[in-house]
Formats: sequence, C-alpha cells, structure tokens
Amino acid sequence: MKEKVVVAIKIDIFSQINSRYNSLTNTERKIADFVLENGKDVIQMSITDLAYACGVAESSIFRFCKSMDLKGYQEFKIALVHTTSQENETPHLSSEITMDDSIEELASKVLNTNINALTETYSLMDSDNISKAVDAMIEANRVHFFGVGASLMTALEAKNKFMRITNKTECIIDSHLQIMSAALMTDRDVAVLISYSGSTKDIIEVARAVKERGIKIIAITRFAKSPLTTYSDITLLCGANEGPLQGGSLSAKLSQLYLLDLLYIEYFRRTYDESVINKESTAKSIVEKMI
Repeated sequence: MKEKVVVAIKIDIFSQINSRYNSLTNTERKIADFVLENGKDVIQMSITDLAYACGVAESSIFRFCKSMDLKGYQEFKIALVHTTSQENETPHLSSEITMDDSIEELASKVLNTNINALTETYSLMDSDNISKAVDAMIEANRVHFFGVGASLMTALEAKNKFMRITNKTECIIDSHLQIMSAALMTDRDVAVLISYSGSTKDIIEVARAVKERGIKIIAITRFAKSPLTTYSDITLLCGANEGPLQGGSLSAKLSQLYLLDLLYIEYFRRTYDESVINKESTAKSIVEKMI
C-alpha cells in the first residue's frame, strides 16, 4: 500500500491527464479541463466544491481520480500539490513557506498564516448559527464531540473545556467506539462533528448514523459544501487553508478552537448561575494537584 502512495505522489498529474484525455468520458473531460486550468485552486477545494464547479456529481470526481490510477480524491490532491510545486524553482513546504526562508521570515509567515486563519474565521462567522448551536447544546441531555486524527485533538480540547462547567459532554477516542456511541444516542442529544475537510470516512459514518436517529448535528469544518455538511443542521466554518500535505496544521486547529471558544463563552453566559458554581467546583477539585 505504501509503495502505491509513493508512486502516486511522484507523477506529474497534468501530464497524466493530458496523456489519457482522449480516453476520458465527456464528464471526466469537464473535470480534466477544470483541473488543468485551475490546478492551484483545486488544491484548496473539497470534493463537493470541485464537483459543483465542474457541474458533475461527486461520484464522477471519484471515478476521474480512479482513471488516473489514484485511490481517491485525497491522493489526487497530493499528486496535484507535487506537480504544482515542481513548477517552481524553489521548493515549497506550503503555499507561503519555502526552503530559502530565514528563521525571521519563517516566524513572520507562520504568524501571518495564523492571524489570517482567525481573521477569515471571524469573517465567515454566522451569529445566528452560533446562537442556534449554543441553544441546542444547552437543551441537550448529552453533547458528544467527534473528531478523527488532528480534529480528534480539537474534540478532546472541547471536552476538556466544557467539562469544567457541565457534566454532560462526551468525547470518545477510538473510531469504532465512536460509531457505537453514535448508534446509542437519543434525539435529546447533540453531536458536534469536527472535520477540516468534511470528507473523512469515519466522521461521515458517524454523521450518517447520528442523522438516522434524528439527532441534531453541529459541524465545524472548512468547506460549506462537503459530504459532512449534507448531514449537518448547523455548520460553523473555520477559515484556515490547509493543503493535503499540511494535515494537522496549527492554523486549522486555531480556527477550530476559536469557534469552540465562542460556543463555550456564550454557553457560559446563558447558563451563568450554574456554570459559575460548576467552574468553582472543578477548580477546587484540582487545587491539591498544583504545587
């Protein structure tokens, strides 16, 4: 399996598309034309975004990737990143950072990346959706945070934050246990699903299981159109751009945590009397743990 991935990411995807263009279906040619003309933009697009831009179904995008001998859309984007980076003389570690940067330049670029991620998240924020999400969390019997990989770390941080003021939050680490937990949720529960791409298989499975039980879903994701958002009742968008080779970037995590902080503070305000008591109780419980 690892050998296939190495071969895939080393190919020149543009050459691959051109060499196979005549054998593609009309639908696949529409996708090929768009990718050839907008390669760098496609790197930041979800599979749903690309399907919408090309006027085709998501399944057509997947078949197009398979026709390029790639396992799926994520591997296609990795190949696309390598191809576009090879067009530049200076190797790029991301869209902004290069191998030639000094530490001072690196520090400045990382700072600007994180600031821009937070600023864009703020600009994408929908106050009504924040309010609806908090209402749903307050009314729920249990609030379950779900995430996989880097997004799981964010979900755990959310659990850690909210457990200081309420005892009704959950976050399970194992993906098998997550889907089992989802299968036992009731319509009085709320699921908060965190996924940058909105296309992670494990999260989509959880979303499907939760939706089948009539449970409200709050999605924290980058893309307004993705497999995850087709299941969500409330979508909160984070503003960080993360390439397929930058999984777990701090800017993406910061933008997710920013939204969770907003939910936490607003939840605290609306349940002030109870939250203050619980905050004091949990703070006192760990006093002896401190030096």
